[in-house]
Amino acid sequence: MSYFEKINGYLETLTETIKKLDRTEIEKAIICLKSARDTGHFIYSMGNGGSAATASHFAGDFNKGLSLGRKKRFKFIALNDNLPTVLSLANDVSYESIFVEQLKNFLQPGDVVVAISGSGNSANIINAVTWAKEKGGIVIGLTGYSGGKLFALSDINLHVPIDNMQIVEDLHMVFDHLMMSVLYEEAE
Repeated sequence: MSYFEKINGYLETLTETIKKLDRTEIEKAIICLKSARDTGHFIYSMGNGGSAATASHFAGDFNKGLSLGRKKRFKFIALNDNLPTVLSLANDVSYESIFVEQLKNFLQPGDVVVAISGSGNSANIINAVTWAKEKGGIVIGLTGYSGGKLFALSDINLHVPIDNMQIVEDLHMVFDHLMMSVLYEEAE
């Protein structure tokens, strides 16, 4: 049995989807994140499942890769990384509140929320984004499929226009590495 045809099909679909990404929105996200760094604002990332891993990866890349040894440092926090807090909120309040309740402790006007949801409809993401916007937060939404509610709520949309969660998640990681690569060249 050969998997060559399926491998080729996946990679061709990935390549075609990359061509559809909105470069203007990517640039807006880079400018927004750099501005947050330069003004001392915090950046909060969040996601569920694979998107949680992406949110954590963002924090690691920006806090170490783009901050170590530099005068200007990113303040990036992945809200899904504090497992005891997440689980206590899920157990004692609701799973839909795990991110918004953390933002209520920390978010200041001008802080940035990087919200990652393939469907764009995860209730815990939507609750957090809605509250953050009411309090003056800036939202960068990473979505797929139609973009869902998150697309409509986001100030900046890093949207992957395909109904395929694996490719959506692949390209959400590309957004992280692409933005890191662009900002890495600026030694500040």
